[in-house]
Amino acid sequence: MTPTKGTILAGGHDTVRDYRAARSIIGLVPQELHTDMFETVWGTVGFSRGLFGRPPDPAHLEGVLRDLSLWDKRHDRIMTLSGGMKRRVLIAKALAHEPKILFLDEPTAGVDVELRRDMWALVRRLRAGGVTIILTTHYIEEAEEMADRIGVISKGRLIVVEDKAVLMKKLGRKQLTLHLQEPMTAIPASLAEWRLVLNAGGTEMEYSFDAAENRAGIPLLLRRLAELGIGFTDLNTRQSSLEEIFVSLVQERA
Repeated sequence: MTPTKGTILAGGHDTVRDYRAARSIIGLVPQELHTDMFETVWGTVGFSRGLFGRPPDPAHLEGVLRDLSLWDKRHDRIMTLSGGMKRRVLIAKALAHEPKILFLDEPTAGVDVELRRDMWALVRRLRAGGVTIILTTHYIEEAEEMADRIGVISKGRLIVVEDKAVLMKKLGRKQLTLHLQEPMTAIPASLAEWRLVLNAGGTEMEYSFDAAENRAGIPLLLRRLAELGIGFTDLNTRQSSLEEIFVSLVQERA
């Protein structure tokens, strides 16, 4: 795409003035399935490598195909492959010329669980090898599983970009749930400072707090419960998920 204004640098190369060098380090896995259906798997990945001026390297292409469980299909025409295998071919094409920047546009949309796991494993290996990966996904758990940094887009605007750990800590909430020995009908006034909520017919007491807050409030709460003679049989804590953070960010700007 030709930008309407501004400049884009990819690995230090201007994508307009030095477009050949910029494109040579970029790989793209598009969302749509489009490739030459009459070509073989081996032929299409080899052609993709040559498009970027890279010399033949059968060993590299074999490694890519093996990583994607395509080696046994290397002589098959793409039109004979299943939808999941065709998507694997798109990934192989993107990796054929050994890009330093890899764009993945919803690579696991509508694919089977096995391919999704393979994809996650491949992304981890590429990241460990120094490849910068930009992943677009509607599967929030996928971003939470793989990403180092998270960007949230709402109505066409990038509303936050942050390291995942920082984002989870800054915007996340933690929740302590106490399973009470006896059900309660109301929270005693002496516990008002903790903003507690009763759930499950009064058998569970829930305490929510910001993940960045000091957790000193929990020991104080447990001590106060003991003083009031309120017993519990079990307790558990949970951290809000990235999906919950995403929903809260988008709703704030709705």
